[in-house]
Amino acid sequence: MTDWIAVDWGTSHLRVWGMSRAGAVKFRKTSDAGMGTLTRDGFEPALLDLVGDTLGTGTSPVVVCGMAGSRQGWAEAKYVATPCAAPGIDRAILVPTQDARLSVHILPGVKQTSPADVMRGEETQIAGFLALNHKFDGVICLPGTHTKWVHISAGEIVSFRTFMTGELFALLSQHSVLRHNVTGNGWDAEAFADAVSSGLSNPADLAARLFSIRAEGLLNDLHADQARARLSGLLIGAELAAARPYWLGQHVALIGDDKLCKAYGDALGAQGLPVERTDADRMTLEGLKAAYAGLRETTQ
Repeated sequence: MTDWIAVDWGTSHLRVWGMSRAGAVKFRKTSDAGMGTLTRDGFEPALLDLVGDTLGTGTSPVVVCGMAGSRQGWAEAKYVATPCAAPGIDRAILVPTQDARLSVHILPGVKQTSPADVMRGEETQIAGFLALNHKFDGVICLPGTHTKWVHISAGEIVSFRTFMTGELFALLSQHSVLRHNVTGNGWDAEAFADAVSSGLSNPADLAARLFSIRAEGLLNDLHADQARARLSGLLIGAELAAARPYWLGQHVALIGDDKLCKAYGDALGAQGLPVERTDADRMTLEGLKAAYAGLRETTQ
């Protein structure tokens, strides 16, 4: 049997880990029951579908991060304002459940009032990273659909900015005229590096350079691998130009998908910036473990 349950509830997917008190993973399960597929009364059944047969007769603590705490989620866990430490169990909300075997605590996200910005889920990865790197001062970049650049100082989230680079890539590659050019999943590292340099040095020209991908496909038979890498490079380059105050001269740690982190690492490395790459799943779990440790302290 498990001692507690760690949960990462995203928009599209649900991930759970059965945990021991000492922090050992006893099982890992996933489902497609993301927040976007559920009504408010569907969260508890979705969780029980994955972990119900692992619960004992007593009450099992459940620590949840991610979109389950959004306004459209299981129960709203209101944002904590920056500057702040990555929210722990003392900021979590306790959610009423029908099944007495569950004691569900949902961690809140983080908000910034000016410029307006929010994160929900990434703060737990940040908490996990800081639990393993207590003295870290610098910037954490979390590449993804909505990439976050987060300034960390004295163990706190000081400020952050979100860039819709991943979503723009998906929209342009799937629903724009460029979809005819960027087919497949191939990659061209040289084309990517050149495009990052172009996007970084002249972000105002982004829209024109994007259309040139289409034109070169028609006129010069631009290969799909080159086109895909160029699209990604131009978008990331423009992002780096805007995020320069965050990364210039900083110690940068990357948390996210391996392929995306490699792309960002290559782009930053070309600017002479050393980066630290981490395991995203581990950071999430370490953040949830840190929250559970806080829960144990309050109940002892």
